Amino acid sequence: MDEALDTISRRARGLDRAFEILEFLRHRRQPMRPNEIAQHIGAPRSSVYELVNLLIRQGVLEYRGDDGRVFLGRKLYFLGAAYAEQFDLMRECDRLLARIAEETRETAQMCLLEGDKYLVALMKEGMRPFRISTNVGEPVAIPWTASGRLLVTHMSDQEIIDLIPPEDFALPDGSVLAPAEFIRQVRQADKDGFFTFNSIVDSFTHCLAVPIFGPGPVCIATLCLVTPKEDGIKNRDGYLSRLLEAASELSEKLGYTAGSNTPAVRLMQRSEM
Repeated sequence: MDEALDTISRRARGLDRAFEILEFLRHRRQPMRPNEIAQHIGAPRSSVYELVNLLIRQGVLEYRGDDGRVFLGRKLYFLGAAYAEQFDLMRECDRLLARIAEETRETAQMCLLEGDKYLVALMKEGMRPFRISTNVGEPVAIPWTASGRLLVTHMSDQEIIDLIPPEDFALPDGSVLAPAEFIRQVRQADKDGFFTFNSIVDSFTHCLAVPIFGPGPVCIATLCLVTPKEDGIKNRDGYLSRLLEAASELSEKLGYTAGSNTPAVRLMQRSEM
């Protein structure tokens, strides 16, 4: 009995370590040697080499180049495709983002929380030559983003403080955002039903974000536009109205209906007049 439990425990640890390797490569976004992976994740080389070889045999990792570097394999693409086929939210967001990008000519995104970070899950480029720097799947500090103010609205003040690493309140320009000020912005975004600001990450852009609500209600994702600063400010109400209409459509499919007198609903009604 003890031997069986020990075997199960070792397999569970191996599975945890395998996912740690995959997550590390996803975040680094470049091929690496197994010994480099072991050093960065603080794992024994022998176990990393063993797991890498297993993952390569399964097609989950692949060799890149002739120097022993490995990266995510094509099997993960097929697994992701199967996931996307069954996850209606992702499919619907993809359709709506394409429509928003076409109507506004701006870059449209669907964003999520993953652990204590924000990431762009889907993105449709606009027709402009303007490009943004954030990549799909790249983790970013929550306080650096417009969506970050919406994605934590369901949490208490203390839960927000516990979630966000203290160093993430240090902004790219070297200043520090006080946690109390961030929480004030979160509560105002919750009240308004959207959040807009000049990007902290890129000084030339303006970001607009609105929530997608699931049961609770809980903001489970956001729809966003990333625009040149002047255009985003000039077209703020029209852009927000398009985002809010699309987010409302998604939220209703997830079982949530907004109240009839929220600032976001009033903004949509004003834009339609």
